[in-house]
Amino acid sequence: MKNWLGARLLGVLFLCLAGVKLVGVEIREGIDYFVLKTPVPNAENSVIEVYSYACPFCFKYSKILPQIIEKLPDGVEFRPYHLEQKGDYGKVANKLFAVLLVKDKRAGIGASDKNSSFYKAESAYFEEYHINKNRWKDGKDPQGFLETGLKAAGISESDYLQALEDPEVKKLLKAWEASYDIAIIQGVPAFVVNGKYLIKISELKSLDDLGEKITELLVR
Repeated sequence: MKNWLGARLLGVLFLCLAGVKLVGVEIREGIDYFVLKTPVPNAENSVIEVYSYACPFCFKYSKILPQIIEKLPDGVEFRPYHLEQKGDYGKVANKLFAVLLVKDKRAGIGASDKNSSFYKAESAYFEEYHINKNRWKDGKDPQGFLETGLKAAGISESDYLQALEDPEVKKLLKAWEASYDIAIIQGVPAFVVNGKYLIKISELKSLDDLGEKITELLVR
């Protein structure tokens, strides 16, 4: 997986958090965004974030994403796609996140809602990994990793294991297989609009810039 952006992205995040607004954004294919050769199926009217619990930039973006999500037009869905190939426990995280997202959806709770089981588990992993530097025995304790998320989400392991057999959970995990082909283009986090437009992160200048590009690409 490419390690990209570095200091430049940190500068972008600073501008985002500072609320700098740019006007007159010109959206240019190949410069501001790429068109995916293989679009994500059934992803019209959506904004997909491909990310990993083990990605430091994904952790930083998680602090500002709610500001983007809350401004999405009516009918546009935000969809988190977790990348199983990154982090010692990527596959474990994928399964748990998929279970929680399906559970929340059936309860009418969005992925970015702070009361959602998904949000609670994701936040717990981000905090443990990036702030507390927990590595769960350097990749040798998948059970401990799983229990961290289950505890944060407030569900039992038996309910989790039963939910893994749910067709909707399996369908979601299948959809997430597209994450790797997207991530190898420029790393993570990666934002895909309408299943086909991949925003070029290195060209972002502010949080408003990201929001404006998403808005523009949604109507293309």
